[in-house]
Amino acid sequence: MSSLTTKSKTFAEKAFDSNAEGYPLPGGTSNIVYNLKTGIVEDQFMSLLGTIRNCSGGITPWGTWLTCEESVAHASETIGKNHGYVFEVSASASSMVNAEPLKSMGRFNHEAACVDPKTGIVYLTEDRGDSLFYRFIPNQAGKLLQGGRLQALKFNAMDKFDTRNWENANMLLGTEHACEWIDLDDVDGEKDDLRIRGHEKGAALFARGEGIHFENGEMYFCCTNGGRKKLGQIMRYRPSAFEGSKQETKSPGVLSLFLESDNKASFNYGDNITVAPNGHLLVCEDQYSDVVNNKLKGIVATGEIYDFAKVRWQTEPAGVCFSPDGSTLFVNLYSPTATLAITGPWNEFVS
Repeated sequence: MSSLTTKSKTFAEKAFDSNAEGYPLPGGTSNIVYNLKTGIVEDQFMSLLGTIRNCSGGITPWGTWLTCEESVAHASETIGKNHGYVFEVSASASSMVNAEPLKSMGRFNHEAACVDPKTGIVYLTEDRGDSLFYRFIPNQAGKLLQGGRLQALKFNAMDKFDTRNWENANMLLGTEHACEWIDLDDVDGEKDDLRIRGHEKGAALFARGEGIHFENGEMYFCCTNGGRKKLGQIMRYRPSAFEGSKQETKSPGVLSLFLESDNKASFNYGDNITVAPNGHLLVCEDQYSDVVNNKLKGIVATGEIYDFAKVRWQTEPAGVCFSPDGSTLFVNLYSPTATLAITGPWNEFVS
């Protein structure tokens, strides 16, 4: 047996799903081992395989990456399993991991995830025009395969609140809305209707939830085509001091609209997001047009927007995150594929 055949067999055994010919589906993740001191890539390998359309995802405090399928494809003659799940990949993995879906986190059109290090609660976005904002309370923090409860955000003051501002300006800039969370059932259902059932129970609507990042006790997430002009919004959620417990009703978490664009030149279809060491948001634009114009935008605490970088290829910046020590910014470009490493010093950077 050739080494190539042996490797293919190993890949198939660890992959989540395969096509009708028995080949693993091509979605997944790659791990890159990068030496921050020398600037040299020391290793790179496929770490997850057999998934479909892995989108954003997010880091965990315990050293793993949550990768999210932006697909709800059903098992069929061409693929073996249902899709629409989150998977966990260790940053310290040295080879491909066994692909185990975190089914308790729900089957839907996943986009991104972030974790509150204080509670271990995972927050999840959904890339749909009528999406919900979810949280997953694990049975044991850091042990996501052991299951937990999936919930959707609801405004205390109103059932079925529409944050999108497409027709009416329901969500005013800076206004804080007290929230509660409603339990969802049949989270691994066959139908692509989790968001519909959640909304019927009172959950709020969002315009294509995308990248999300937790920093300094709060999180920001993009809604790609939210706002009156459908150019994008950024929401901010500040968890309760008692988040996830019975006491949180006494002092609930609050959601507010941090930014809403009314000008393509200033902010256009925000997607992936992170927070720089200086506290600025860095947001990837994801809008394709005849003109090459996607940028990496910086946003200060007051909401002022500036251009940090421009992508000079006709593609999108498809991911952005910092190294653990905050020295290096990694940016993924979608196609042609590239990963860039941008060094600081970030503490000296000003807009």
